[in-house]
Amino acid sequence: MRNTTNATNPTNATNPTDQASPADGTGAAHTSNDGAQPPAAGGHPTKTRPGSRRPAPGAARRPRAAATPSARSGGWTPWLYLAPALVVLGGLLVYPVYQLGLISFLEYTQAQVSGGEPTSFKGLGNYRALFADSQFWQVLLATVVFAAACVAATLAVGCALAVLLTRVRALPRLALMLAALGAWATPAVTGSTVWVFLFDPDFGPVNRVLGLGDFSWTYDRFAAFALVLFEVVWCSFPFVMVTVYAGVKAIPSEVLEAASLDGASQWRIWRSVTAPMLRPILVVVTIQSIIWDFKVFTQIYVMTNGGGIAGQNLVLNVYAYQKAFASSQYSLGSAIGVVMLLILLAVTLVYLRLLRRQREEEL
Repeated sequence: MRNTTNATNPTNATNPTDQASPADGTGAAHTSNDGAQPPAAGGHPTKTRPGSRRPAPGAARRPRAAATPSARSGGWTPWLYLAPALVVLGGLLVYPVYQLGLISFLEYTQAQVSGGEPTSFKGLGNYRALFADSQFWQVLLATVVFAAACVAATLAVGCALAVLLTRVRALPRLALMLAALGAWATPAVTGSTVWVFLFDPDFGPVNRVLGLGDFSWTYDRFAAFALVLFEVVWCSFPFVMVTVYAGVKAIPSEVLEAASLDGASQWRIWRSVTAPMLRPILVVVTIQSIIWDFKVFTQIYVMTNGGGIAGQNLVLNVYAYQKAFASSQYSLGSAIGVVMLLILLAVTLVYLRLLRRQREEEL
């Protein structure tokens, strides 16, 4: 009667402590404090941690992925491919920058170069002398304003011609591309010399066409800066034009056709459709133009004869050249170079931050 009662009682039938093991037949409960589960038929008991989830019966284990060669080598394979380029960049960039920074902390003039006096350490003395010079701040302001004007004019001309390339036929487009690439490939010294001849007050054709007589473009400060700006834009807009043109051609034509069918003007299509889709390209060409135009040297030096009358057309690069080589103050010229390097690094960091933020927005 006891066995019959236990068999029919659902509570006792499901209680593992009263259920006999089929292996030994003794009726003892196979329980332990380590959380062992009852063994399967013909198997051993498996242990599970408290709170862990047991796999479903018949579930296959996921095969372990084989380690790739790059993972086994610690990810050094890409660096091995980049090693030759890094060595070249280290020799052409890192070492000169190191020497530039080192000289900026020394007393290094013609006396030290010729060996007449020993080189001494000045610390931040060169930088204090530079920041105390009012001419440095005037030149810095002129450089920033001039570079900003060059960048704005270059982007305007380059983007306008890029849009024009998408609307003209093949032959005019080819002619415009060849002319732009010719301007881009012209050396800076050659282009500057040609532009000085074109605007020469005695022999230049521009004054004759415009009826300006013997007006000198390099005598007045703002006229000289405007002349240099024209030459900088002339040799810089092809990069913007070609890059933006490639980006415009990559935009699906259906998007532009839809905006046109909705009644949007060409300016509205550019401002609301094309420009937002070209934002990564516009950011790249803008930063590149800032870096190039901020360190303009050849055009200013050639077209204004070394910085204009009484240095009225100096920019930082020409100012550093005059301090280092014309005045033999090499340490002071190096300090100007370090300041320019820091400014351009700040611009580059802003560029990288904009790219990172844009990538996060896209994700």
